[in-house]
Amino acid sequence: MSSEDIRLLLDAALEEKFEPGMDTGPGDADGETQIDEEYFERLRFFFDDNLLLAAVDLVDRDSVIKLNTAWGHKRYQVLGTTATYSVFPGQAVGAKKTPSYCTCASFAFSVLVTDQQHMCKHLLAVILALRMKRALERTANADEMAQICSRFVP
Repeated sequence: MSSEDIRLLLDAALEEKFEPGMDTGPGDADGETQIDEEYFERLRFFFDDNLLLAAVDLVDRDSVIKLNTAWGHKRYQVLGTTATYSVFPGQAVGAKKTPSYCTCASFAFSVLVTDQQHMCKHLLAVILALRMKRALERTANADEMAQICSRFVP
């Protein structure tokens, strides 16, 4: 099975539980969705326990931030133990899907260079936080967005 086929299966597995209008299981008073055991087992098919638990830990520590702009742009950041990482979850643009990306070294090595993993813990944490409605939302103005983006320009 090709890497692309595995990623399509992974996308389907991640999204199936959280389709709009679907009963997503018990939540708390804030409207958060919990991950049930069946969904967790489905994730374990694709990710090793260390990666999965690290991503869930980031969500539990409220380390996922969704930055919204007045012009409708969304940017995701994850507060890691040593740095803050920008995460770009793949998005559908017309009939195509843009690839996912994270600025951490683990993504560059384990995903892009060696193809050992499908994603890093930061990218998985963003996906889970969005699905569980656990991402901290913040509004960012143009100056803040420029400052964030300037970190990646040499």
